[in-house]
Amino acid sequence: MATTKPRTRWIEETFHSDWRVRLKAHRVLHEVKSKHQHLVVFENEEWGTVLLLDGVFQLTTSDEFHYHEMMAHVPLMALERPRDILIIGGGDGGILREVLKHAGVKSATLVDIDREVIDLSLKYFPGVSDGAFDDPRTTVEIADGVAFVADARKKYDAIIVDSSEPIGPSAVLHSEPFFADCQRALKDHGILVAQNGLPFSSPDHLARTTSYFAGLFKSVTPYLVCQPCYFGGSLAINCGTNGVAPGAIDPTTIARRANRRKIVTQLWTPAVHHAAFALPAYVEKTVSAATGQHKRTR
Repeated sequence: MATTKPRTRWIEETFHSDWRVRLKAHRVLHEVKSKHQHLVVFENEEWGTVLLLDGVFQLTTSDEFHYHEMMAHVPLMALERPRDILIIGGGDGGILREVLKHAGVKSATLVDIDREVIDLSLKYFPGVSDGAFDDPRTTVEIADGVAFVADARKKYDAIIVDSSEPIGPSAVLHSEPFFADCQRALKDHGILVAQNGLPFSSPDHLARTTSYFAGLFKSVTPYLVCQPCYFGGSLAINCGTNGVAPGAIDPTTIARRANRRKIVTQLWTPAVHHAAFALPAYVEKTVSAATGQHKRTR
């Protein structure tokens, strides 16, 4: 009797309306519809272990350091003495891992609405958090990030919004009222950074958040990172502060801080830090139009 060859499963990203990307699932490790979202964890021979949330690729173990290092070290290296850090989302623990590389950080609070994301991450890709959840400086809150920030009494040096795309439970993490509450929860010269999508395929996402930030901060300076598994071009990360913009700090100052803190990275360097703020013309046009629109409507 002939044996039936197992059918190859391809996992498809469904976020974009006019195009699709698929990765081969050599082995599905876990799939569940949780209370908050649809999660799939699978193995791919080239990308490693992959996490998909609500049809959007969130993480692969082969390239996760691109995103996590740039989300963490750009704001923290821009601060002379970062002490108290708040992470909204980020249940995989990658940003937490990078934040805790800064020895001067005294507290890192991670707020995620879905405990299952944290548990799955610890089970299937523990190297991403690399022990960060066990660090005594870490506090984990299983809570709605919007409500947590709205009720916050503590002030933070940096707030890092590690959200997925503006769909499902993450949609409110891209809203103006949420960002306004984040701004109120920052120390005087604190920095807010937020994942802002792909400006090539979703310029409206970047424009909308830039306009919100322009109403809240003296300085709004989006920057870019190439994240290979986020198909469709470079990823934008928006950055707002009432202090000195991270891209405007003298390169020698960033290099001095990096040398003093002795942080080991795979992507971030002082040179990459500054280069990330050099925006392509079409992205600069989107940012300029958004800040100009905000000024005209004030």
